Amino acid sequence: MSDIQAASAASAALSRLRRFQKQPPERLTSFFEFWPGWIAYTPIVLQWIGLGIRYGNPILATAANPTIEAGGLCGESKQSILDQMGPAGRDWVAPYTVATTGAYLESDDLGVAEAAMTEAGLSFPVVVKPDIGCNGTGVCLVDNRADLARYLAAFPRLTRFMLQALIPYEAEAGIFYIRRPGEPVGTITSVTLKSSPVVVGDGRSNLRELVMADPRCAQVPHLYLPRLASRLHEVPEAGERVKLVFVGNHCKGSTFKNGAKLVTRELTERIEAIARSIPNFHFGRFDIRYESAAGLMAGEGFRIIEINGVGSEATHIWDPQTKLREAYAAQFFHYRSAFEIAAANRTLGHRPTGFFTLLRMWRQQKRLMASYPAND
Repeated sequence: MSDIQAASAASAALSRLRRFQKQPPERLTSFFEFWPGWIAYTPIVLQWIGLGIRYGNPILATAANPTIEAGGLCGESKQSILDQMGPAGRDWVAPYTVATTGAYLESDDLGVAEAAMTEAGLSFPVVVKPDIGCNGTGVCLVDNRADLARYLAAFPRLTRFMLQALIPYEAEAGIFYIRRPGEPVGTITSVTLKSSPVVVGDGRSNLRELVMADPRCAQVPHLYLPRLASRLHEVPEAGERVKLVFVGNHCKGSTFKNGAKLVTRELTERIEAIARSIPNFHFGRFDIRYESAAGLMAGEGFRIIEINGVGSEATHIWDPQTKLREAYAAQFFHYRSAFEIAAANRTLGHRPTGFFTLLRMWRQQKRLMASYPAND
């Protein structure tokens, strides 16, 4: 055998060996994933200030979606966005209705809620959530009228709440969409696949022990143990699956994965048609529940549960495999786009929200969020 043949054989053998070597395990959390907000978002705030100086208005981004209150930056009504959807989008939204606590002098909140459900064709189990809020605060699954009565008793007075059909799909996703004014079609810029951590009973360990035995959950137990405080002593049966989180929010403990590989022409066309059904919608995230990855790629088998505007983010950055520079690059791109879209809208005659109006909306949202019932 010549030296060249020997070298080639050795190289081939090394390649085969490398294929069989154990690959390094995926990270369960990124080192920045649970940084305090004031650290994680300082570069974003600085960028926002810079963009405000460049465009002459620090809250210009509120003009990115002219028909949504404050462009969806804060304090907007979930109902007001969903109500704007035209026929091309309405059929893709999970059925919903809205009512207000203490709306009548002799208030029967449960009766009012059940009447609204009947009119909207909703039945238990149902998802109940605040009409104004963010980060999944106050969102609960109620299985029966007794659960709903307890929720409403803890809900602030004279405040709107939404009742929405529970879509029977386990998988959730956040799909970010951007279309600049004048562009014929928009773009899906981010897809995040959301899931709830699940622990499986062994018939011996209690719920606390199962949570602490899970490699990821044990790194962030503060996200799960307080919410499960009344159940931590329970011992699930062998093989019993216990879902730890209902709300698909990162700060509540859901796990996020980058789903960019699911973006197809069919999905893009479907989201484009839905986004176009909302007047002057240019920037935001569709939160959905979907049946399967294959169906989603075909632009089928999903329902929208919420639509978020300028205040939303491309949540794929919370995939543990995302690098810090990639996360900030995505954030910078999206918020820069919001200002660029708003600037274009300004030239078309759309005005940003006034400073004091935005301040009032932010204060109202902050006050309400502090008074909402705890998540299940």
